[in-house]
Amino acid sequence: MTESSNDVSRIHKRYTLTTFTPTSHYVSLAISIAVVCVIAAVSYIDYFKSTDNLFIALPIAVTVLVITQFIDPKILKTEYSKSIHMSAFGNLLWLVTILCGILAAYVFSKPSVLPVYITEGMLLYASFRIAIFTSVLGTKLTTAWIICLLQPLAVFLAFVPTHLWVPMLSDPKAIEYGIVFCVLGSIWTLLSDRIAGSGKLSSTHAFLQAYLAAWTNDDPVPMESLMEKRSEQSKVSTFQILFKTSDKNCRLVIPDLHPGPFHPIGGSNIPYLIYKNLDSSAMVMHSISDHALNLPSKSQVDLYITSLHQNSKIREGSMCTKPVTVQVNKARTTGLLFDKTAVLILSLSPYGMEDIPYHIKSDLEQYGMNRGYERVLIVDSHNAMGKEIEKLDADDLLTAAKSTLDTLITKETLPLEVGYANSENLHFQADDLGPGKVAMMCFKIGGENFFLAWADANNMLNGLREEIANHFSKNGYNFLEICTSDTHYKARTAKNKHGYFEFGSLSKAPDVISWFSDLAKKADHAARPTSYELLKSETQVKVMGGNQLELYSKSLDNAMRITQAFLLITTGFFIYTML
Repeated sequence: MTESSNDVSRIHKRYTLTTFTPTSHYVSLAISIAVVCVIAAVSYIDYFKSTDNLFIALPIAVTVLVITQFIDPKILKTEYSKSIHMSAFGNLLWLVTILCGILAAYVFSKPSVLPVYITEGMLLYASFRIAIFTSVLGTKLTTAWIICLLQPLAVFLAFVPTHLWVPMLSDPKAIEYGIVFCVLGSIWTLLSDRIAGSGKLSSTHAFLQAYLAAWTNDDPVPMESLMEKRSEQSKVSTFQILFKTSDKNCRLVIPDLHPGPFHPIGGSNIPYLIYKNLDSSAMVMHSISDHALNLPSKSQVDLYITSLHQNSKIREGSMCTKPVTVQVNKARTTGLLFDKTAVLILSLSPYGMEDIPYHIKSDLEQYGMNRGYERVLIVDSHNAMGKEIEKLDADDLLTAAKSTLDTLITKETLPLEVGYANSENLHFQADDLGPGKVAMMCFKIGGENFFLAWADANNMLNGLREEIANHFSKNGYNFLEICTSDTHYKARTAKNKHGYFEFGSLSKAPDVISWFSDLAKKADHAARPTSYELLKSETQVKVMGGNQLELYSKSLDNAMRITQAFLLITTGFFIYTML
């Protein structure tokens, strides 16, 4: 995995902490109501030692809870669902405090359970609201202090008997505990927001809010604005091999860009946008690139897409060698030679890998020049989940690729026929695919058919590629490879450690094999004598660069360390209050 890919993974890892919220705000609403009822019931039974007014207090408390849940988002200008989720967690904190107070009374043989714990739980909830208001919702600290007691105090007044209001709210210990909790929450807010960014990021919370707006609300504007300001100008090249037939043209596209950083920001869906812009008859491959080459915003994506039709023709022809495949230990390379331009497809499937490091590209390009090639176009097949490529595997990829180049240049060139088929007429839904879905290209060379498969997906489930290849082999097909586009589009949110559904994690292998089998027959039937043109376009666009993602990642890591320290301090003080 490249360094920028590691940074994106760490950013997502921090985001996964927010996935603890229930999938529906209705679940959080039910939790809030149930918890408030338990708070009231336990308070009457164990603290007030009377249940006379309990059944009057319960509906009043629930009504007040629901009303304040409507008031919060109005004041904070936020979504109702966030208010509900916050309420569920805050009330749980309150209940835990009350239950711990009862436990402490029994453990330490206190003569009675002190009502101070009810007040303390209310104020702990208020401090929790301060932290959430400022970090997730972007509220100013002064505003957070003013409204932090809105719901906790309202619910408190709703279920606590009126004659206990003054003594419980004026208890010196309760006030002391509450002030300490709220001050701790405030100090955490200031440190995690300003200090975590190490002076390079003005507000860690602003980044977090923009990230959550994009990830949970599909609102890319705040994040794109933040990222584009820190992006740098770069010249981006895109190579296309345009196959021209009497029936329908199709293309292999190798852009020096990386999809991402995550949906729906910038170029996260760039493979499909390229595919659609090229008449839905293209395979958009993953080049040797990483998240440093992300496009940060829609405006940069539009600029890039426009440039695809402003290209120059470098070479044309109608002959091609038969494909060459070389396996060295885990590493496998498949190559085709078009005149003096080689296309190499690299894979470690089924063992998996992350983005191929740049040194492999530069080494192979130099090796190709030394062997008389005009250019070597390298495709990262991205077809099995894995970790950072180890040196031994990287060396094997280089060895296999160099052996492929050595063999290709000795091969006879033969007339070429190409057929292409996509899944636009296959009516299926797969949430582990991008909108481009799947496609197949058939190369007829020297009386043999060779099939190259493509999926608009973010990587593949380990072993799926082998199941497809085995099926094709058993049915007499020459299967070259399957490549994914590494799209960062998401059809729905994935609450897992990856942040996305790799192809095959939702789609079943028999279905996938059926899709590609159908496409192979269509591509074979569509194959026609072909001429090709090698096209190149260059565009000046802003790319994110590796330092930007590193900054965000380190800032969130620092914020997490500060958070962990304050959780320990707060927990320690909480235990002290129980004593």
